[in-house]
Amino acid sequence: MAEKIYHTIGFRVDVEEVMHPDGRVVVFHVPSRPRGTAYHHEGSYWMRLGGSLTPMSEDQLRAIFDEGKPDWLEQPALEKVMGAEVVELLDTQSLFELINLPYPDNREGVLGRLTQEKLIEKTNNSYTIPRTGAVLLGKRLTNFPPELARKAPRVVVYSGASKIETKLDRSLDRGYAVGFQGLVEFVMSQLPQNEVIESALRKEIKLVPEIAIRELIANALVHQDFTIPGTGVMIEIYADRVEISNPGEPAVPVDRFIDGYQSRNERLTDLMRRFAICEEKGSGIDKIIDAAEAYQLPAPDFRSTYRRTEVVLFGYSPFNQMDSDARVRACYQHCALQYVLRKRMTNRSLRLRFKLPESKSEAISRTIRDASKAGKIRIQHPEQKSLRYRSYVPFWA
Repeated sequence: MAEKIYHTIGFRVDVEEVMHPDGRVVVFHVPSRPRGTAYHHEGSYWMRLGGSLTPMSEDQLRAIFDEGKPDWLEQPALEKVMGAEVVELLDTQSLFELINLPYPDNREGVLGRLTQEKLIEKTNNSYTIPRTGAVLLGKRLTNFPPELARKAPRVVVYSGASKIETKLDRSLDRGYAVGFQGLVEFVMSQLPQNEVIESALRKEIKLVPEIAIRELIANALVHQDFTIPGTGVMIEIYADRVEISNPGEPAVPVDRFIDGYQSRNERLTDLMRRFAICEEKGSGIDKIIDAAEAYQLPAPDFRSTYRRTEVVLFGYSPFNQMDSDARVRACYQHCALQYVLRKRMTNRSLRLRFKLPESKSEAISRTIRDASKAGKIRIQHPEQKSLRYRSYVPFWA
């Protein structure tokens, strides 16, 4: 047996060679990197994504450098707070409603429950309110330091389809858990009406369905990167669309939102799940896409921009008014949704998604061909020659 030691990209790799009658066996041992350390190669930081290497984003690098440091949400929002002040600052009544427990008869019972949930901490004769407790239960986030008050979700309503004229700009500064339902109701009240045709009858409905708004706001709140200063969740309402964005690039590629899931803020997500506000199993995106199909809306557009994650929900539009990109996006999302539901996309299933008659099968075939050329879907069984019975799966299946 021989042992060799190599140095590569700043760290040591142990190599052992074991002789064998048929040749030799070489065993490499590459140690894991130290916490809080990232290694670069010729000035670039790389990570593995699937079967390939891709550059790390600023957010991913910052997450590595912050390893071992206290989590932003677990750091104190306020310290040396007396019991009476805790009850004044936090909406404890709503907390007990969210967890389906009767409100205690005395303040000690309230403070005890908050301590048990780790939403406050007992320190000698006073309490510390961590940022988690403040951001979830705060009666007004503006009662807390600026770095936390700035995390209040902001709703901006524009007069038309651009940012030229602003009708309303408001921050809703109640805690995420205690103010969530009010936030959703406020956004729904600001949505314009849209005219759709069903069974030859025209009717007015909200621009986008509430289930989509609810799921996207919940996702934006819990998956935001709290460490990015001076920014928070934005909900922008236009005449023809709604854009919801949060700080931080997504941990999962946007094309994999349907089948992939990774929580950025695990404890916050767990608490919001217990409060029945969001789900931790990653089915929220499925519901959004399903709602878009049910209401015959263009497919949502998921985007990763500089240090932000954005989702665009579009108002009703018939198939013949969608451009090629919108049709391909809808085709891919329908295919992925069918796959995670243990079904398969066919020409017929996509035609029904767009609520088109059988006479439009050729138009659907063109969309499928465009999605295939774009690398978004592939034929499940290439040996199937009949276009009528051919099924498709997403590119990653």
